[in-house]
Amino acid sequence: MPLYRAPVEDFRFLFHELLELEKHRDLPGFADLSPELIDDILANAGKFCEEVLQPLNQSGDEEGCHFENGTVRTPKGFKEAYKAYSEAGWGGLGAPESAGGAGMPPILTMAVSEMGMSANQSLAMYPMLTAGAYGALLATGPDWMKQHIVPKMVSGEWAGTMALTEPGCGTDLRLMKTKAVEQPDGTYKMNGTKIFISGGDQDLTDNIIHMVIAKIPDENGQIHDDLATVNFFMVPKFIVKGDGTVAAKNGVNVGGIEHKMGIKGQATCVLNFDDAIAWRLGPKPVPPKPGEKRSTSAGMAGMFGMMNQARLGVGVQGIGIGEVAYQNGYAYAHERRVGRALTGPKEPDKPADLEIVHPDVKRMLLQARSATEGLRALAAWTTLNSSIARSSRPEAESAALLEDLMTPIIKSFGTDMGFEAANLGMQCYGGHGYIRDNGVEQFVRDSRINQVYEGANGVQAMDLVGRKLGRKGGAAPMALFALLAGWIAENEKDQAMQPFVTGVKRGTEALQAATMWLAANGLKNPNDAGAGASDYLRLMGITMLALMWGKMAKVSLGKDGKLHKDKLMCARYWMERMVPECPMLLERVQAGSSSIMELD
Repeated sequence: MPLYRAPVEDFRFLFHELLELEKHRDLPGFADLSPELIDDILANAGKFCEEVLQPLNQSGDEEGCHFENGTVRTPKGFKEAYKAYSEAGWGGLGAPESAGGAGMPPILTMAVSEMGMSANQSLAMYPMLTAGAYGALLATGPDWMKQHIVPKMVSGEWAGTMALTEPGCGTDLRLMKTKAVEQPDGTYKMNGTKIFISGGDQDLTDNIIHMVIAKIPDENGQIHDDLATVNFFMVPKFIVKGDGTVAAKNGVNVGGIEHKMGIKGQATCVLNFDDAIAWRLGPKPVPPKPGEKRSTSAGMAGMFGMMNQARLGVGVQGIGIGEVAYQNGYAYAHERRVGRALTGPKEPDKPADLEIVHPDVKRMLLQARSATEGLRALAAWTTLNSSIARSSRPEAESAALLEDLMTPIIKSFGTDMGFEAANLGMQCYGGHGYIRDNGVEQFVRDSRINQVYEGANGVQAMDLVGRKLGRKGGAAPMALFALLAGWIAENEKDQAMQPFVTGVKRGTEALQAATMWLAANGLKNPNDAGAGASDYLRLMGITMLALMWGKMAKVSLGKDGKLHKDKLMCARYWMERMVPECPMLLERVQAGSSSIMELD
């Protein structure tokens, strides 16, 4: 069975030494966040993930979910583990105390979520989706939902989903066909089909609250291929009345479960909405006046808020898989004997040296580790920015811009590097990695979905280049370049920091040049922006991790502990082995789209 040890010490390094959370007591949810409380939460969450979730990961993959007589059954042990997770309060860690939660800030829920994804991504996704759903209800729902539905979700008695995708409609929501017709009592009747709905049905909870998007027909009963009438709805599996009473089963029926290459313990369902009773969230759409352009419905705001949090969550899934894959590759490299060290036998009395002596094995492991730990730092820094953005600090606006800019980076670069780390971890096993008994091939299969859902990574790149760079007159990239330039200026005279400053500066210069090129050429030929979008996102990802490694190196210089020495090792690796990609990625962006668009 694969192993997993929660990276508690690394989180403690990030929270206490790098980000110094004790200096942020003024932020929402941070007032009572003492170092002792942080350490207690990390230690107990890590222990739970190691002892309860991780032992079910391989067996859950082998068994998968079952669809019987219109209902779904999760793998053996999942129900008991989910109950234990809920009773321990992990699902409500970040929920407000008024709803029965612990009121902890997002940076702590991010850490607990990553540990869960490393231990058992299939199982950990159920409470992650529920947290996203109750967060959306807290943001957009009426008081009766906040009073009667949200606490049940926070406690784990009820679960939640995101029901967005349809058979003919993934990213392009204009093509959506599910519709919701208003009724005299203010509710809606919903009809349509949703597919790929994670946690769409299960045997873990008594009720499931589906967060659904659908179109509201015009006065003639027609739906349009635009976003003007797309709205956000709450649709429960079992109807919940305004006083909290649970009534009959709603018209939400499971059409089947998907047979997938990975996350097999996660019930991915086809859901049919057959006159299902739905409650609209957000303002009622206003029909456009004659000749007026149809614009995005205001009711979409709640869905976008939920999706942005989900995208960050999926990026954390990528980090989690990268961590557990690295741990197992590292352990195997210290067990398997193969060949001799290139500089001569390390253990002449043994038939062969350990695999870890070989430079290419060390390269694979350092690639996985430096990416994973760098991304963890970026996710933690971004999550802290999300709290700053919601504060009254002078830097709140800048923090919000950086959080928005980093969302597609963490989702896309995080899952790309997580999948790469899973492959490298498996590669350390050689042929044994391809065998199911050893368990590491599951990491490859499970992590592959993370690049696809919540907006495929190419879509994230287009969101970055096509929307986020130019929004508010380019305020976000300007805030980013001010941050990078400020850090370089602060550290460039420190001789010990030179290798790290040089790396950050090299990435920054390439990123600035790519940004200017896209600004000059993207509007003239949108295909140029589209052709370079993925390379641009990777360029920004490498540069931001260079910044994170520069920050971690500064904290670690002059300290003798193994953790700090390892941080400096990984920082040097990133500057020497990954930052050199930046000029290459710039050249790709500047190549434009002519050769790409020749494909018929």
